[in-house]
Amino acid sequence: MQVFSKIFIAGSLILVAALQPETIHAQNSSVKMTNPLLQKSTLQYQVPNFSLIKDENFKPAFEYGLKIQNQEIDAIANNPAKPTFQNTVLALEISGEDLKRATGIFYNLTGSNTNPTLQAIEAEYAPIFSGHNDKIYLNSKLYNRFKAIDLNKLKGEDKKLTQFYLQQFELAGANLSEADKVKMKQINEELASLNTLFNNKLLLARKNGAVLFDNAADLDGLSAAEIEAAKLKAKEAGYENKYLIGLLNTTQQPLLPSLKNRATREKIYKSSWFRAEKNDEGDTREILEKTAKLRLQKANLMGKKSFAEWKLQDQMAQTPAAAMELLAKIAAPAVAKAKVEAKEIQDLIDAQNGGFKLEPWDWNFYAEQVRKAKYDLDESQTKPYFELNSVLEKGVFYAAKQMYGISFKERKDLPVYNSDVKVYEVFDDKGTSIAIYYLDFYTRDNKNGGAWMNNLVSQSHYLKQKPVIVNVYNFSKPVAGNPSLISFDDVITMFHEFGHTLHGLFANQEYVSLSGTSVPRDYVEFPSQINEHAALDPVILKNYAIHYQTKQPIPQELIEKIKKAETFNKGYDVTEILAAATLDMAWHSVEKESDFKPTLVFEKEALEKYGLLVNEVPTRYHSPYFAHIWGGDYCAGYYAYTWSKTLDYNAFDWMEANGGMTRANCERFKKYILSVGNSVDLNNAFKEFIGHDMRTEPYLKNAGLSAQ
Repeated sequence: MQVFSKIFIAGSLILVAALQPETIHAQNSSVKMTNPLLQKSTLQYQVPNFSLIKDENFKPAFEYGLKIQNQEIDAIANNPAKPTFQNTVLALEISGEDLKRATGIFYNLTGSNTNPTLQAIEAEYAPIFSGHNDKIYLNSKLYNRFKAIDLNKLKGEDKKLTQFYLQQFELAGANLSEADKVKMKQINEELASLNTLFNNKLLLARKNGAVLFDNAADLDGLSAAEIEAAKLKAKEAGYENKYLIGLLNTTQQPLLPSLKNRATREKIYKSSWFRAEKNDEGDTREILEKTAKLRLQKANLMGKKSFAEWKLQDQMAQTPAAAMELLAKIAAPAVAKAKVEAKEIQDLIDAQNGGFKLEPWDWNFYAEQVRKAKYDLDESQTKPYFELNSVLEKGVFYAAKQMYGISFKERKDLPVYNSDVKVYEVFDDKGTSIAIYYLDFYTRDNKNGGAWMNNLVSQSHYLKQKPVIVNVYNFSKPVAGNPSLISFDDVITMFHEFGHTLHGLFANQEYVSLSGTSVPRDYVEFPSQINEHAALDPVILKNYAIHYQTKQPIPQELIEKIKKAETFNKGYDVTEILAAATLDMAWHSVEKESDFKPTLVFEKEALEKYGLLVNEVPTRYHSPYFAHIWGGDYCAGYYAYTWSKTLDYNAFDWMEANGGMTRANCERFKKYILSVGNSVDLNNAFKEFIGHDMRTEPYLKNAGLSAQ
């Protein structure tokens, strides 16, 4: 689950917005006439006109956008007038309109609907965009103009924006010598290329990792609809009367809890685990090892001991030690709880005369049986109540109406980039239109794994822009005529990603760079995690959990079972995510290149060191397919989910103590958290909301780990 709120171009942040100097624009206006990416969309809120956009439009748009922004940057850097907020900070903030528009659309497509042409363009332009980013943030003339501005004469967002840019310059290396700047540019360009190469290889590995079965009997335990979907997927891949199970990006796969055949489970699990380490075109290990070394070189150039030390400077945690301290406080009780859970599962296997030792591919299958035995609850009971569209409209949207007063109206007149995508217009409690919202539910071979939120257009009062937001998921597409039934974990994912959307919808900033979800990584998941709690609110749950056949609401008895089981398997859940977070921090805390080892050796030793090498509980992401850190911007940042979750549990406890997720409490949350973006000190905003700093105890209590 990720959020992309800025324009990240192959791992580099290009801060671009709308508007540009009219003189520069006029000189190049003839180039713009025939390319839809080089014109503001005339559709509502500038939503992209996907019906006009073709693959061949991107390269000319990139070239034009780069040229224009280069001219803009030169004009700012060489301006003979005394540096001011308007002629320097604001001028940079509003530069690059065309580049932002083109790259924003492009990277949405490469993530959710890519093809070989787009992949080739992405690989070609990754180092170019990285170099362009360096032209801005390693530009001494430009940096000196920012340093010359008197911060004491600024206030509010103007001051915050100036401070933000100064930090970006310094993090990028603006204080380096000219020789070191050249080295930095070379490293950044190579990292950008490796980032793109990793993602393309991983997409291939995921596709090639799909598991083919000859007989439906191998899939015993799946529903008829799931088996039919597997048969259709095999047919699409060229296999008649066979069954194909695709992979998601996590280690564990969603069908494992249902599959009765142990050999089938093992085959799927191992295909997932080994997908990107087969010494073939999808093997990512060489790339990630090069990436880790280059990141260390980059940090060393900046005078830092490790990449993590460099990366965390602008985060809530600020230091790797603070991040690791939090992970360690939770890890010991989580692992202890996981071992108790493992014993319960092994006892069940032994009671059934299984005759084998619990392995990772067994965990979820038998955990479901333990859950049923302990709480009289299994997924087959709950799934019929969680039909995808009902969860969306009567759950996610209904909750948003109850908590914040907003409503949604489907729009079928706006173009989409894939026929599966839905579009909604969003209205506030006064009936005023405030945003456009896209939804892309179903998995495709040309879509990255996971789920995320992205801004197609970012909110800005200065630019008179309202937000245009997309949520992307990877749910299995049902065969025609069948309902799309999802697990309760998937329900939580929907509420989570919509929490990011709320953060974007309620953005109330002057400037894009401070707007909405443009906040530190270890804060950005906090608003989305709070929204997860709405899924179990009794009024909301009864409204959306409607049996797809009988149309009856979920019975109170089943609700109570779900609530009682809420902390079930938490030892496993927390341990697998802490293992991933610790693994990420280990890779990026290395201080000498000689301390790096081959991928699989390094991973094993790192997990052993921190007590997280638990055979039955594999890391949520194995290093070769850890896309968050090798192909995305969560490098030295995956701990952010745990940091944000701790913020979430603190805030949720406050809400519970003050009446729950009432409209009044949610409006308070909106005031202090959702609407402020990065325009204020976020530690202070959090403290103002609940009255104290973040504490670890609420995490342990809410996750059921306190007794361990």
